[in-house]
Amino acid sequence: MAPRLTDIARHAGVSEATVSRVLNDKPGVGAETRRAVLTALDVLGYERPARLRKRSAGLVGMVVPELDNPVFPMFAQEVEKVLGQHGYTPVLGTQTPGGNTEDEYVEMLLERNVAGIIFVSGLHADTTADHDRYRRLTSQGLPIVLVNGYAEDVPAAFVSCDEHEAARLAVDHLATLGHTRIGFASGPERFVPVQRRRQGYRAAMLRHGLDPEHLVTLAQYGVEGGYAAAVRLLREGATALVCGSDLMALGAIRAARQRGLSVPRDFSAVGFDDSQLIAFTDPPLTTVRQPVKAMAHASVRSLTDAINGHTVSHDEYLFDPELVVRASTAVPPNAGPTPAAAAAAGPGAGA
Repeated sequence: MAPRLTDIARHAGVSEATVSRVLNDKPGVGAETRRAVLTALDVLGYERPARLRKRSAGLVGMVVPELDNPVFPMFAQEVEKVLGQHGYTPVLGTQTPGGNTEDEYVEMLLERNVAGIIFVSGLHADTTADHDRYRRLTSQGLPIVLVNGYAEDVPAAFVSCDEHEAARLAVDHLATLGHTRIGFASGPERFVPVQRRRQGYRAAMLRHGLDPEHLVTLAQYGVEGGYAAAVRLLREGATALVCGSDLMALGAIRAARQRGLSVPRDFSAVGFDDSQLIAFTDPPLTTVRQPVKAMAHASVRSLTDAINGHTVSHDEYLFDPELVVRASTAVPPNAGPTPAAAAAAGPGAGA
């Protein structure tokens, strides 16, 4: 694809004339400006002219499943920031319906001679997927890091949020408020994070003496999936819902309101991720925060260590999530709070 001077100039913050001088390898351009133009070229996905390819070392690929869920842009932004501190330029591949697949992105990244690849919530998290694709990469000596999804048969670095603990935090919060009809809604069960989250939900429910099987719905991620799951679980009598993402929780809240319920007075919802702007939803969403910044730093550190020839552990690094109590959870309807409910409700709950 021929590079568009206007796009590159806008991204790099320079004039089109400067971009032209860099692309034609002309003198009179400062080193920092030249780097900015070349970085813009790489980030926008343009192929460098042959005479400039000798300077393209230091590219790192990053593949994410989508950008609709704000948590993935958060990951990309943090990884880009840390890679820059190490002197690397990220090349982002985003899967979209009908667009390039993960394997197609990998092929393109290999053609660009990337030094390594970070996969976030990729096919490594799908227990039905063929993991040979990752073993082939590692057998070729390409460093890779796999985020949120563990596959024991892949010799790579793994960085994950503790999904089991995330579900426990959510259930404990709702049970402390007095809820006994706590539902669980998450994505398809073939994904490792969903399996772990469901195990954590089940263990926490049993510890509180509650039924862990009846109020469970596995749907698609996203607002629509949360809405569909909530419609069913509300019909089954759920007064609260532990959701697999913030977007699912927003869908659940919409379903509750369409049934004439007030949130959190009649129905409580807990999300997962704590993506940007979630604190400003109506009501502000109680959620379990995924430690994106710490996970991004660990991912880059593992990748750069491998690139530099250091031995990298193939064990999984698990990062603790954090419960963030806002205003989408409160005591259940027609029930007084448990002794610890007032503290668990947090500021603004029940408003």
